[in-house]
Amino acid sequence: MERVIVVGCPGAGKSTFARALRDRTGLPLYYLDRIWHQADGSHISRLEFDARLAELLKQPRWILDGNYQRTLPPRLEYCDTVFLLDYPLPVCLAGAAARIGTVREDLPWTEREFDPEFRQWIEDFPREQLPELYRLLAPWQGKKQIVVFHSRAEADAWLQGNPRP
Repeated sequence: MERVIVVGCPGAGKSTFARALRDRTGLPLYYLDRIWHQADGSHISRLEFDARLAELLKQPRWILDGNYQRTLPPRLEYCDTVFLLDYPLPVCLAGAAARIGTVREDLPWTEREFDPEFRQWIEDFPREQLPELYRLLAPWQGKKQIVVFHSRAEADAWLQGNPRP
């Protein structure tokens, strides 16, 4: 495990899992949100984002935290391992709500409220984004290590080196 992707619904705990994985493996961790977003709430251009991502993909070792589904195909080409956090919607909504007001290393600002548009995106994720994630991962089954967790307990057990429940 040298090149790892962590994906899943916002609020699932991708960044928390990615940090724990970084601490366990020593792999460098890159947050795609930190690349895309600026501290003032704006973002860089797609062209610049893609160029920065292309540079990261050339590195020999990494963990990439974030969905950015339009960039998943090239990330899947380079990675050897994918972790998909496929958690129930209430878990993700609670996770996103719980981090409001918290300074986080994965975002260049502190969320002050649960933005209604962001909340709606989370609510739509199981129907609109998750099936596409599975579709994009399907051709890589057997070629890449793809680990799907359905609960934080499963992810925590894996991180502790225990078999999945």
